[in-house]
Amino acid sequence: MDKEFYLSVYRHSLAHVLAKAVIELYGPETQYAIGPQIADGFYYDFRLPVSVKEEDFPKIEAKMKEILKRREPWTRLEVSRAEALELFKGQKYKTELIQDLPEDEVITIYRTGDDFVDLCRGPHIDNSQELMNAAFEIRAVSGAYWRGDEHNDALQRIYVWAFPTRDELKAHKALIKEAMERDHKKLGPQLDLFMMDPSAPGMPYWLPRGWKMYNALLSFWRGLHEQHGYQEISGPVLSKKELWVTSGHWDHYMDGMFILPGETIDSPDTMALKPMNCPNAIKVFMNKGRSYRDLPFRINQVDVIHRKEKSGELNGLFRVQEFHQDDAHILVTEEQIAGEIKDIMSIATEIYNTFGLTYSAELSTRPDNYMGDIEVWNQAEEDLRNILLEVYGEGNFEINEGDGAFYGPKIDLKMKDALGREWQMGTIQLDFQLPLNFDMKYTASDGTQKRPVMIHRAILGSFERFIGIAIEHFKAAFPFWMNPYQVAVVPIRTEHNDYARKVADALKEAGIRVEADYADKNMNEKIKAFKTLKDPYILVLGDKEQQDNTVSVTIRGCKEQLHGVPLETFVAMCKKMNATRCLDLMTAAE
Repeated sequence: MDKEFYLSVYRHSLAHVLAKAVIELYGPETQYAIGPQIADGFYYDFRLPVSVKEEDFPKIEAKMKEILKRREPWTRLEVSRAEALELFKGQKYKTELIQDLPEDEVITIYRTGDDFVDLCRGPHIDNSQELMNAAFEIRAVSGAYWRGDEHNDALQRIYVWAFPTRDELKAHKALIKEAMERDHKKLGPQLDLFMMDPSAPGMPYWLPRGWKMYNALLSFWRGLHEQHGYQEISGPVLSKKELWVTSGHWDHYMDGMFILPGETIDSPDTMALKPMNCPNAIKVFMNKGRSYRDLPFRINQVDVIHRKEKSGELNGLFRVQEFHQDDAHILVTEEQIAGEIKDIMSIATEIYNTFGLTYSAELSTRPDNYMGDIEVWNQAEEDLRNILLEVYGEGNFEINEGDGAFYGPKIDLKMKDALGREWQMGTIQLDFQLPLNFDMKYTASDGTQKRPVMIHRAILGSFERFIGIAIEHFKAAFPFWMNPYQVAVVPIRTEHNDYARKVADALKEAGIRVEADYADKNMNEKIKAFKTLKDPYILVLGDKEQQDNTVSVTIRGCKEQLHGVPLETFVAMCKKMNATRCLDLMTAAE
């Protein structure tokens, strides 16, 4: 049996066992709603006469194990609508589900033993004994709304981890623990990188340390794009409705925009904060006449953009309402598409390799709400598919049917982090529609007016989201070149402060970010504080270092300390670390 199918049957069946256990524990007045499987187990929603607390988890688990030991048979039955409604009489949520089924729907139920029945398509196991060795554990209980609608009843959702073996469950719990220790929402504020405030939901405040790191990443990004012939611009954050009507965002993305209405929403004075940068790039291209000699016309941009999200969807830096996309828009001829996309992929490879990250590609095709001519879409999809075949080869990329943007197909770039989690990162979107909407033209070599093709492109996704991922990937122990402060200076006593300042000044002059503690306090206390902040190198300076013009270096994550390193040698090492963006602190120190 296919492992994924087996897991779905296994977990879905355990969800029924949970429902039966809860009813037996909390009584027949229990209302049970739905219990689907999820990535690491399953959940079930209930309305109960009491609140389930963490101390109740062991008794629910014990009841589930007791039920499994009964070795009860599972029976699938097809019933009429009237029979189903009679079976679930008094069960509000099951009744509603039955009433919402199409008239010609085949209604199936599953019995577990003689006293429990659930509305379900299945499939399921044949007998509870098949789950006797099940490895499961209740992990949490939370609030949930019936059918996800806040206007509906509030329910209790019980989450359960479920795996085929105890070892797999143990490994998963260890992974979860590690993920919690890496949680950027905890580490970011702890290390003074960023903060959130209720006055601006989903809009991060970058603190001084975090802003240094942000700018180090931005500097790397800018330098790389300079090398590839991009020109950086900045454009208005607020634009009139007419711009968004022309671009198509008004019809296709209005619910995700922050709108500042005039007298009415239909007023010509209505304005909106930009959710995307593409109209800015278009306006710059159209600022004057362009010819084929100007193409490819590469624009990069890191302006702030805003997208309205539901409060429940906000998630640290991963899901925000204000962010800076690492945006680029390129205008090309049709003949230049393949070469330009290959160049974009080379930029993506260099950026991801710098962080030690691998990535894969996925082609997303025409969605239901697409704009434009279907034949143009078909050609665009074929072009991208051929490029991926050339770059990656047959079978080495995925096809995601129907997930393209409304204005064109796209290539999504996905990468894996230190925990093996996959993240949707970059995107390359081919767009024939916006050049048409804005009537964009360039003069071809034969003197005729032609329409360019637009490529939308981001590689990090956004600086905010990427930094959130980087915090978790590196556990906030960032590469030297990206760390907020790269070197911490610790004079042993106050009489070593003058030499410490000399060392700090030499490093600053070389472009190294330095912090120092000149206070009259215990040396170990200073070192501990800088270690907590995860500075890559800590320099401890005393009589010998001052006399010999050297430094003693404590390297993050290493027990050994380097002694007697000439100051000039250490400065040169740091400059090399910045130039090469080496990931290994020890390699440079050897």
